[in-house]
Amino acid sequence: MTDDEEFGFLAPEEANAPGDEWEEIDVSDTDADRIARSRDREFSQFRERLTDADQFKVEQSVFDDATFAAIYKLVQDGHVDAFGGPISTGKEANVYEALASDDGVDRDVAIKIYRINASNFQQMREYLEGDPRFEGIGSDKKKVVLAWTQKEFANLRRAEQAGVRVPRPIAVERNVLVMELVGLVEERARRLAEVDVENPETAYEVVREYMRRLHAAGLVHGDLSEYNMIIHDGELVVIDLGQAVTVHHPNAEEFLRRDCRNVAAFFGRQGIDTDDSELYEFVTVVEPEPGGTPDGPDA
Repeated sequence: MTDDEEFGFLAPEEANAPGDEWEEIDVSDTDADRIARSRDREFSQFRERLTDADQFKVEQSVFDDATFAAIYKLVQDGHVDAFGGPISTGKEANVYEALASDDGVDRDVAIKIYRINASNFQQMREYLEGDPRFEGIGSDKKKVVLAWTQKEFANLRRAEQAGVRVPRPIAVERNVLVMELVGLVEERARRLAEVDVENPETAYEVVREYMRRLHAAGLVHGDLSEYNMIIHDGELVVIDLGQAVTVHHPNAEEFLRRDCRNVAAFFGRQGIDTDDSELYEFVTVVEPEPGGTPDGPDA
């Protein structure tokens, strides 16, 4: 990071009214559930090939038939052509490298598979309770996981439309999310906490502008820090938007103020004169508008 042009801003696109995306979350049975129940020969053969692959052998007791059916549906729909190895594994989700074709051009994608049987969402409860998108779901783990996956897809799409650089969301099916792979596995993008920030002034300006764009689009990241931003090819990319909440969430202001404290503290350690209260004022200076842009709907 050596010059001001390394962190170019994206052009915001027109977004829907802030917070309306919860209406899109549907936790009823999907095509994947129906495929898993029918267990036709083609799907059974696909599942057998997948479970025999080295990267999935340890997952046979974790991923249910409907999860494999979701992967099958994404392959059938052309969103995935071939699987690679795991990028990361965790208590709630595994992320795999995969290959997809776009107009005949191969591209790398990331496939995030949320575990239904093994997931422990107790630490995520504060992000779920009070979010209008989760009304009526209760404590049903399957419904929570399906809604959480769709929420992450909706958050990524809204952030991208608002001009925030995030992994581009591609498709979602049940508990499986397909998105842009930022950086190849062997040349992985580095978290902001892992790099020597050569131009912290510019990086800070980009981060606070992205925070403002998110808020203008009706979203609060909710866990923003140097560990949830990565650098790749001179771009600063915001990641881990699964827990992001709408401005309607009863804890949205608390989460935003925490984000501001985290960001201000990190850049303060980089020698930048920062203040979390001033950052909060900058981020919230414009009320969320249907256009979802920092300058309002008509910008």
